[in-house]
Amino acid sequence: MNPEKDFAPLTPNIVRALNDKLYEKRKVAALEIEKLVREFVAQNNTVQIKHVIQTLSQEFALSQHPHSRKGGLIGLAACSIALGKDSGLYLKELIEPVLTCFNDADSRLRYYACEALYNIVKVARGAVLPHFNVLFDGLSKLAADPDPNVKSGSELLDRLLKILVLESVPDINLLDYLPEILDGLFQILGDNGKEIRKMCEVVLGEFLKEIKKNPSSVKFAEMANILVIHCQTTDDLIQLTAMCWMREFVQLAGRVMLPYSSGILTAVLPCLAYDDRKKSIKEVANVCNQSLMKLVTPEDDEPDEPRPGQRQADPAPDDALPKQEGTASGGPDGSCDSSFSSGISVFTAASTERAPVTLHLDGIVQVLNCHLSDTAIGMMTRIAVLKWLYHLYIKTPRKMFRHTDSLFPILLQTLSDESDEVILKDLEVLAEIASSPAGQTDDPGPLDGPDLRTSHSELQVPTPGRAGLLNTSGTKGLECSPSTPTMNSYFYKFMINLLKRFSSERKLLEVRGPFIIRQLCLLLNAENIFHSMADILLREEDLKFASTMVHALNTILLTSTELFQLRNQLKDLKTLESQNLFCCLYRSWCHNPVTTVSLCFLTQNYRHAYDLIQKFGDLEVTVDFLAEVDKLVQLIECPIFTYLRLQLLDVKNNPYLIKALYGLLMLLPQSSAFQLLSHRLQCVPNPELLQTEDSLKAAPKSQKADSPSIDYAELLQHFEKVQNKHLEVRHQRSGRADHLDRRVVL
Repeated sequence: MNPEKDFAPLTPNIVRALNDKLYEKRKVAALEIEKLVREFVAQNNTVQIKHVIQTLSQEFALSQHPHSRKGGLIGLAACSIALGKDSGLYLKELIEPVLTCFNDADSRLRYYACEALYNIVKVARGAVLPHFNVLFDGLSKLAADPDPNVKSGSELLDRLLKILVLESVPDINLLDYLPEILDGLFQILGDNGKEIRKMCEVVLGEFLKEIKKNPSSVKFAEMANILVIHCQTTDDLIQLTAMCWMREFVQLAGRVMLPYSSGILTAVLPCLAYDDRKKSIKEVANVCNQSLMKLVTPEDDEPDEPRPGQRQADPAPDDALPKQEGTASGGPDGSCDSSFSSGISVFTAASTERAPVTLHLDGIVQVLNCHLSDTAIGMMTRIAVLKWLYHLYIKTPRKMFRHTDSLFPILLQTLSDESDEVILKDLEVLAEIASSPAGQTDDPGPLDGPDLRTSHSELQVPTPGRAGLLNTSGTKGLECSPSTPTMNSYFYKFMINLLKRFSSERKLLEVRGPFIIRQLCLLLNAENIFHSMADILLREEDLKFASTMVHALNTILLTSTELFQLRNQLKDLKTLESQNLFCCLYRSWCHNPVTTVSLCFLTQNYRHAYDLIQKFGDLEVTVDFLAEVDKLVQLIECPIFTYLRLQLLDVKNNPYLIKALYGLLMLLPQSSAFQLLSHRLQCVPNPELLQTEDSLKAAPKSQKADSPSIDYAELLQHFEKVQNKHLEVRHQRSGRADHLDRRVVL
């Protein structure tokens, strides 16, 4: 620096001291500058004040000499102290040279710059707000300074800005600006620096506290998509923090969050399947999911008005349909491909806070469908999806039935799930679909069902337009079904597709079939289920499957506690409805001779049972046939047939029961079942020994009269016809097998 240069109004002594390498001498010079500036302030001499600041800035703070720069910094701080409240008039000139020194290579000089700016801000207070951006930019650089003293100084300055400056402005509300900075804060939360992550976590925590205190001033809708994005990140801290925010948003904002439901579900549902390593995220996600579900109410459904069809898409304006960004399909909200779970979905609101919130199900249903279709999704997520579907069918049935045709295949496929709990929830959804009044078509269609005596409780369902859907291979010619009014047009479709699935997946029938049918009997009307399945099996072209399915249904009917009332209804055949059910079951049960006899035992049609057993002599007796007779003998010894065994005491009134049992005995080889039934029949008392004086005087009581409305002769003819078909098919198979054997030999 040129010592002969004129630095007036700074005296030569002040100039010399400012350039000194000793801090104490520079401090003395600063005190002289403070005294000098105070005099100029008292004189209102703004020209000289500006000249002093300009000299300290250009000749000292921005000098090439390090000691001069240090002197300039302490001199500028002294000017600010001397100016007091008037320092706001010169802030730009005071701050800019100090901020330039933040980039100095000398760590001591960067520290002095922090110290100088601290004193400037402390005096100017709220006046520095117009310069907040440049101040924050400078501070952000020093926050990660390698020198601990510089870093400590920047933290002091940072706290001063937040405590003295921001709070000095009473009208400022940072929540108004939160949508603009929230995404940046979550990105900072993923910084590699542990301390920075911790500080950001504290800042986000403070913001969340303010949101809870003042929810009415929060722009929830503008921040929903930001949270959706960060709830899907792989960083555990970011995901947990974003999920906590999402939980609070759903609980505080309520229905304002409904338009973002599909995005929220995309983020939340996969978290429900996390293991204990991410237990915290899983628990928060579960609360968020439950809170969101509670927002859907019956008021979200459309009015109960007649509709021409039930398969059109959910009506919504184009700008109200949420869109998923970053996908090639450009589909509606929630659309996803096979890799949807690895991407991050962003959704646009279907409505704003100012407009009434309308629930559009298109995006929600697509998200639920995608998660249920993804085999890699965990069990708890699939259960949550099914709970959502059930909740939507309960709360908004008319809207949901627009989507039933797209959901139906995956719901049927889910019956093959490995988890019993998933299957149970799936059955609850299917049962609701099959029984909801919202799924009933207006026109029941023409009566073209089986030749049965129908009662007033029967309803022929599907309409002519639906016949094509129901007329699948294996159910050829089936166009309608009797069912009670509590069932809708989807009930029969469900029964057909369930049997079709059992036919294509025999393991499913073997392992889960009884469980599925028993649960359905609890969820729906058991009589409807057995009536409809028997009606469908009557037209089944795969006779082997029909026989297997009838055997499975018969075992469930005879052994399940869930079907106690249905067994009692069939036991006496007192009503026209029970007789109609018996006839319907009988016609399909004819696919399996032994099950037909057991049905007659259950309904106490002992004479007809005896007539059937007489026909067994004309059948092809196979090992499988004898095994089924063996199982029937075991069943007769079970509590289900206690009444039958007691009727053996009344020999005179139940002769055909005894004859039928002897008929079974004659069919059996000398096996354990033969011994069991033989011992039971040996216990039948001599009728002469059971006669009493009163019984001799009384008129002989005949066996229970056959129901006059049932044509047993016609039923017997039907049995013979069905069994002849089975015999023909077996011979055809045997012939083909022999032909193949001969070809192999040749």
